[in-house]
Amino acid sequence: MKPRPPFAIAATGMVALAVAMGIGRFAFTPLLPMMLHDGVVGLAGASWLATANYLGYWLGAMGCALLPWARARWPRLRPVVHTRAIRLGLVATVLLTLGMALPWAAAWPLWRFLAGVASALVFVYSSGWCLQQLTALGAPRLAGLIYVGPGLGITISGLAATALVAAGLRAATGWLAFAALALLLTALVWPQLRGDLAPEAAPSHTTAGSGSGALATLALSYGLAGFGYIITATFLPLIARQSLAGSVWLDLFWPLFGVGVSLGALLTLRIPAQWDRRHLLMGGYTLQALGVVLSLAWPTLAGFALSSFLIGLPFTAITMFALQEVRRLRPVDASAFIGLLTASYGLGQIAGPLLVGLLLNASGDAHRGFSLALQAAAASLWLGVALFGALVHRYPVLRQP
Repeated sequence: MKPRPPFAIAATGMVALAVAMGIGRFAFTPLLPMMLHDGVVGLAGASWLATANYLGYWLGAMGCALLPWARARWPRLRPVVHTRAIRLGLVATVLLTLGMALPWAAAWPLWRFLAGVASALVFVYSSGWCLQQLTALGAPRLAGLIYVGPGLGITISGLAATALVAAGLRAATGWLAFAALALLLTALVWPQLRGDLAPEAAPSHTTAGSGSGALATLALSYGLAGFGYIITATFLPLIARQSLAGSVWLDLFWPLFGVGVSLGALLTLRIPAQWDRRHLLMGGYTLQALGVVLSLAWPTLAGFALSSFLIGLPFTAITMFALQEVRRLRPVDASAFIGLLTASYGLGQIAGPLLVGLLLNASGDAHRGFSLALQAAAASLWLGVALFGALVHRYPVLRQP
């Protein structure tokens, strides 16, 4: 089989993540105000739909993490072919997005749950496959291109939702349009999804004491990022509507988040490979924490716009840096540890909407409930910065000559 150029590998990963993450997971955010307006779901029900999706994402990631352990215990189990798993997840994303357009509200939590599972499948195996292929081809810096995908999906879905609102269409039409877009993008990358992992390259540097302690702290810190961003990412359009009721710019905050995501991923292409990823993660967490605080301290058009951009800018960069750190610590069979890290992130995402629902019920006031939730989100991101600082101090990188 003729080797594919590195750019084709990175572009395939980019489009796959645009479908699974930008549409399969995050199309819900711009369509939520439309669903509330149509009266097909309430605010509490919306929180549970979000939680169902994040629970599915967590379980899917856990499954990916546990499969290598299961194979070691039962050798007759076949190994996962990454490209087949990606294809399965993409097809499921198309069908489940289409299912949300159907008037079967009782089934929506199940569809969102399964969409979360499919997203995890595509994310874990696309990341593992693409990162290993690029490393074997000597082009690891192109990894940033892969993580432009979620930002593109978020931007396109956000702008499409704005157009749908302007046209006076219903949320069901939005879900139908996004399913069609997901189908088109899936067909685009389908021929590229063949073969499996390339041979592993030897690591160029190690970490002092890079055992379970470093991985556990990395997983905990990454889970805090999941909690820290998810409240704003899920409820940003609703939070903005409380402070800027009637503004014509309300529907542009989410696409602006997506633009930040894509730009941040592109900027990573210029980052030298030898830089310590933990320092970069500290910077990314700091930017997101500032963005969350800004939405509280400056609830104006400019404040929400800058908040959206700051939270989005390091969003997928944080993911890429964390996964590169996993590959540095565990260069062999990294997909299992990518699954573990993704599961930790998923736990944080599950906790976010649940906390919002609890605070909304307890406070009896939407503004106060969202404010308290955002304060908790910012605190979790600052804690993540501190944990990465401790990792740098405890486990310094030892470069090989």
